[in-house]
Amino acid sequence: MSARMATGGLARAGLALAAGAAVAALAACASAPTPGAVPTTAPATAAMTTPATNPTDAAAGLAPIQRPARAPDAVWGSGTRTFALATGSPGELGLLAQLATRFAADHDAQVVWFKAGSGQAMQMLKARQVDMVLAHAPAAERQAVADGWAQGRVLVGGNAFWLVGPEADPAGIAGAADAADAMRRIQDRGAVFVSRGDNSGTHQKELQLWQAAGRTPGGAGYLVTKDFMTASLKRANDAGGYFLTDSSTFIAERRNTPRLKLLFQGGALLQNPYHTLYPRPDSAASALARQFGAYLSSPAAQALLRDFGRAEHGEAMYLDAAAAARVVAD
Repeated sequence: MSARMATGGLARAGLALAAGAAVAALAACASAPTPGAVPTTAPATAAMTTPATNPTDAAAGLAPIQRPARAPDAVWGSGTRTFALATGSPGELGLLAQLATRFAADHDAQVVWFKAGSGQAMQMLKARQVDMVLAHAPAAERQAVADGWAQGRVLVGGNAFWLVGPEADPAGIAGAADAADAMRRIQDRGAVFVSRGDNSGTHQKELQLWQAAGRTPGGAGYLVTKDFMTASLKRANDAGGYFLTDSSTFIAERRNTPRLKLLFQGGALLQNPYHTLYPRPDSAASALARQFGAYLSSPAAQALLRDFGRAEHGEAMYLDAAAAARVVAD
């Protein structure tokens, strides 16, 4: 079995920036104090009753932030200062709950989380609905900064994409030369492939892999969920199909998806860095959001990130920024 097929820790699945055209919109990839759990929203009342428009924006002469009409997915802390951020899997898997809870306690803050994959999160940032995003869509992030509506892009950590599927591996992807070859084998052999199909960061990565493989996604075995990462992973388990998952979610959900095995990993196309982004121009809460971003780069937060999930799952679920920076060019 090659290094690509090894099931070792994430530290050997380095992060590297995947080439490809900038993505205008990506969307997808809910959170708890412990890995793998769904987050509680208490105390959510403060966020629910906060005016949709932040009145301090206009008072400070800043372009206003118009909060989403829907309720947030979680609120951590009970302080007098509030900022909102959007992200996907870090919230869904519980990492964000631990980071935000500690930050809120030390900064008299409330951290309001809206669950959204990178594409949707970046749309919310552009629409000035949130004060910050954690995104894993490098090309689209760089384009947003270049276009002038986002700023403050900083690498804070990452994970990797893995191709998982049935243990029998009917498409033989465990022996693939690279990720593109693995995708060719899946389609050419008529195997079931589950796609999120939601224009999320993961879906965009999947489309990039199909392009690299010289194939167009579709066919009788191509199943589209229009759902988040965990739900789509479970759909692949039920269907006995292949799926492109982020490594963190598969580590957390492996026991709940017994029909799926890690079959292919590694290579430049399968790396998944996370960056901060803030709206441009600033909102009134940008200073607090940037404090949270700085906290994410602090020794304490980085230690939490690189050890998150180890006690429960036997391996870390994320790479810290230092590990990511060794293989991510930007």
